[in-house]
Amino acid sequence: MCKKSGQDQLREFTERNYREQITQVTDGVWHVLGVGHSNAVFIEGESGVILIDTLDTLERGKRLLAIIKQETGKEVGTIIYTHGHPDHRGGCGAFLKSEPEIIAFAPKTPPLARTQALQDIQNLRGARQFGYALTDEENISQGIGIREGIAYGETRAFVPPATVYQEDKVNRTIDGVRLEMVRLPGETEDQIMVWLPDKEVLCCGDNYYGCWPNLYAIRGSQYRDITAWLHSLETLMSYPARYLLPGHTAPLIGEEQIQQVLGNFRGAIDYVLTQTLTGMNEGKSEDRLAAEIKLPKEYAELPYLGEFYGCVDWTVRAVFNAYLGWFDGNPTHLHPLSEKEHASKTISLMGGPRAVEKAIEEAMRDGEYQWCLELCDLLMADGEDTAGVRGRKAEALKRRAGYETSANGRHYYLTCARELENEG
Repeated sequence: MCKKSGQDQLREFTERNYREQITQVTDGVWHVLGVGHSNAVFIEGESGVILIDTLDTLERGKRLLAIIKQETGKEVGTIIYTHGHPDHRGGCGAFLKSEPEIIAFAPKTPPLARTQALQDIQNLRGARQFGYALTDEENISQGIGIREGIAYGETRAFVPPATVYQEDKVNRTIDGVRLEMVRLPGETEDQIMVWLPDKEVLCCGDNYYGCWPNLYAIRGSQYRDITAWLHSLETLMSYPARYLLPGHTAPLIGEEQIQQVLGNFRGAIDYVLTQTLTGMNEGKSEDRLAAEIKLPKEYAELPYLGEFYGCVDWTVRAVFNAYLGWFDGNPTHLHPLSEKEHASKTISLMGGPRAVEKAIEEAMRDGEYQWCLELCDLLMADGEDTAGVRGRKAEALKRRAGYETSANGRHYYLTCARELENEG
């Protein structure tokens, strides 16, 4: 979301939410926040420790191991991955000395075949989204946690799981601790929750965290089935949990608070999905819906639904493309002009390249940075890709970043600005 105070709101949200905090939430259960980009949970068993997620790097995993030994005096005997994202499993190499069993679930739906063909572009866009090339001052945060350790030269040490379940639900007693593991697709298809019935503790992975979720990742990803995510939230709400421990952001304590927060989280997502589908059925375009659909006040003012990671308008666009595809129903768009031809004709109507350059200067002067970006793209598409145009676009990107609440969007603006400056 872009608003005048966006950058300041992101900074305040970060400072309030990501201080290091080791919390013993109940007897034998600890939640670790702010040591890594993601959280970890560890449970003391009869002879060892069960660890849920391992933070994002080897170095941070070693720090987590020291915390576990300090609190319990025991070694890690079991590791459970809530899902396959590297920030939750990158510290696993720190725990190998005790030879733990490593558990994960297979994806409910496998990825599209030949997805590996997109590895280069997704890595590039991922680096932009997470702001790996930015300084700490430029970065502020990653929206749902402190910066990943690889931004500081640390290393990921993922270890593949030895136990991979294909089932939707598995009940086990591990080292005297009863566990129920349930596959709940949401941000990923292999996402699980872990329920500790004797402790009334529910570990929800990334199906809930305290800001608007990444229902679409701008680095590029398969559609994250929002109806499946809603069902997963309903499943979480069906458990009588007193402690909800997310993979990012702070724990929720108390059954009433958990039900209220998860209910609002689910309600807000359902609202956006419903409004998008309704507008699509009325024949409205993707762009129109992305501009029109906003969270109602009852959701927009909640501190755990701020657009500091994902954005509502990105969600709308993801839903549109998932359900109707790229075509918006307007026959003009069936076989549009090429990007270059459209730019050339538009520039001609505007009075030529010099007139567009003048309009760029006026847009910069008036603070209309999005308009400035679109004008720069017209010239660049027409081949007027001069250092001056690139420089103006880079400057507009940096100015636009100051308005962005989403850490992902902010990083993308700033990183692309730097790339343009380096081309000059």
